[in-house]
Amino acid sequence: MGRAYQNRKESMAKTSDQNAKIYSKYSREIYTSAKSGGIDPDGNLTLRSLMDRAKKDQVPSHVIQKAIDKAKGGGGEDFATARYEGYGPGNCMVIVDCLTDNANRTYGDVRTCFNKTKSKIGSQGTVMHMFDHCAIFVFDGSEDDEERVLEALMEADVDVTDIECDKDKITVFAPHTDYGKAKAALQEHVNVAEFDVDEIQFVPQTTTPISGDDIEMMTKFLDMLDELDDVQNVYHSGEY
Repeated sequence: MGRAYQNRKESMAKTSDQNAKIYSKYSREIYTSAKSGGIDPDGNLTLRSLMDRAKKDQVPSHVIQKAIDKAKGGGGEDFATARYEGYGPGNCMVIVDCLTDNANRTYGDVRTCFNKTKSKIGSQGTVMHMFDHCAIFVFDGSEDDEERVLEALMEADVDVTDIECDKDKITVFAPHTDYGKAKAALQEHVNVAEFDVDEIQFVPQTTTPISGDDIEMMTKFLDMLDELDDVQNVYHSGEY
């Protein structure tokens, strides 16, 4: 899956029983984005990206609209971002991003996931410096298209970090601050109609091999975090 998006909620749709959790997490994130950045997707690129991803993950349109309507009303909960760092099974580096209305509760819940899986939660900045905060786009294309893609991005003044091509898919990495410029350039000048991946992630600069019993423990760790409503995304350097 390349070096970037391997940890994007691969297990979110294991069974239909998990649909409610998926809907809840997208609903919370869409609501927060719309409340802070505006309800118009054309003027709020983060919201538009969230809506596109939600649709790809088969979140019903009424769930998306309800979250936007809730933000439009101006009431509702106030969620704050919370980020936790540490070392997971096999000593891999981990970042856990949350949206919470009770930071003490969330910290306790996340810490329990670390403590029960031979992992160690750390302080702010423990592993952050070992990840790149990237805008990532994946779309159809071949090696012949790479030069055209790079040229379009450079003309748009995008500081391209990397471009990869594998199995007729092109992956573009850029600083998260260039997300809007990069997406617009790909849509307008490369004619990308649909993205397989269109999001901002933390990408590990190096990977950590995980083997033996640590693989089972890592699966347990990620499953426990996924069960928490406050957890939105988990990024890690584990490779197994």
